[in-house]
Amino acid sequence: MRIELATAPGDPQRPNEDWVSALAPAFGQGGVLVALDGVTPPRGEDGCRHGVPWFTSGLGGRLTELSGSRRDMTLERILAAAIAATADAHRDTCDLSHVRTPQATVVLARWDEERVEHLVLSDSVLLVESRDGRVTAVRDDRLDRVPREVLRSTAATDALRNAPGGFHTAAADPAVAELAVTGTLPRDRVRALAALTDGASRWTDTFGEGDWARCLGVLRKEGARGLVDRVRTIESGPRGDARSKRHDDASVVFVEL
Repeated sequence: MRIELATAPGDPQRPNEDWVSALAPAFGQGGVLVALDGVTPPRGEDGCRHGVPWFTSGLGGRLTELSGSRRDMTLERILAAAIAATADAHRDTCDLSHVRTPQATVVLARWDEERVEHLVLSDSVLLVESRDGRVTAVRDDRLDRVPREVLRSTAATDALRNAPGGFHTAAADPAVAELAVTGTLPRDRVRALAALTDGASRWTDTFGEGDWARCLGVLRKEGARGLVDRVRTIESGPRGDARSKRHDDASVVFVEL
């Protein structure tokens, strides 16, 4: 089994709000991957004294531990439990009802000798490569359905954040786990998995350097760090000038089963 992780901040002067992990037992064929992309709040109050990196590290640690130790729980239940436990850790000091309370996108995958389970919430992506080389992107496209002009307004975005008809992230409400995109595949049909936060997936979905199959090919040949480096090279050129955020936190977990 090959497992590679890479994460890089969008701005070296700011904390990285992404969080990634992978877990493989010493014996057996099981494992877990987790990738979180913390949502950078707009300037102003968010009701929390801790901040997004604190939130993603707490949520990510709980997701990794529960996914590895509680094989009796579905990924939806694990996400719900991890959100609840993270919320409890700052419920007494922070306003968790605030629409901008710390939150994150989630990619979660778990495998054993028989099956591969996955869960995706919000705009990070999970790539699944089958044994015949086909690559499927598992995505939650609700944020993509929101018009770009709406997202330019903080008030309009807040009105759609974790709201009916809008888009959803892991924040303080465990019930959001029921809205995640989930699935299960036989283990013998899956050759590789890759979780990408949107700072890394932009190699395909923003800059159009290649389709998802080619993206996974870059990961196999150059590794997780290689893909992040490719993105940074493009962002530093003329095409990066057109983006409101030239660089974003970029993270990748790549697993060959």
